[in-house]
Amino acid sequence: MDILPSVKTQYSRIPSLYNPFNSIKSNRNSISPNNIFHPNRAQRLVLHTSYTESGSVTQPGQDDIRVSVDLVPVSSESDFDRVVAAAQQLDESVVVLWMASWCRKCIYLKPKLEKLAADYYPRIRFYAIDVNNVPHKLVVRAGVTKMPTIQLWKDGNKHAEVIGGHKAYLVVSEIRDMIENENTML
Repeated sequence: MDILPSVKTQYSRIPSLYNPFNSIKSNRNSISPNNIFHPNRAQRLVLHTSYTESGSVTQPGQDDIRVSVDLVPVSSESDFDRVVAAAQQLDESVVVLWMASWCRKCIYLKPKLEKLAADYYPRIRFYAIDVNNVPHKLVVRAGVTKMPTIQLWKDGNKHAEVIGGHKAYLVVSEIRDMIENENTML
């Protein structure tokens, strides 16, 4: 049984005779010293997921349910302007994560935002901007002063902002509230 290198861990060594679809009776007949479960030798089952062309992860057999959606990177001021203009033209909102590669809270928050993005896909698009890779002029224009900062843009303007300096689950909750309340904002 091959295990993808991206999901290999120290606990992912599964005996070659392991088959989760065998009945218990057939497993009893094939017990040998090599395939008996031992509590000190933990075995880890790998969930099988598939990746779509857009980079999102889906559950097997459920093609329309997304587990996570990759945040689209924005690498220049012109890319940012293009994203905001396209959202304005389609009358959509855009959530932008302003982060830095050296920021621990940003790195920890990003996968949680990818899961949140799956909840709102395709109604709201999520983007990530590394402040070290874009001109400082863009960072100042967006009014970003702390990392991570999550902003909701609609109609070409910043409508709301969450500064994520606290626990990730609280930040995600605030972002969810920000998105849900977008229609009540002026």
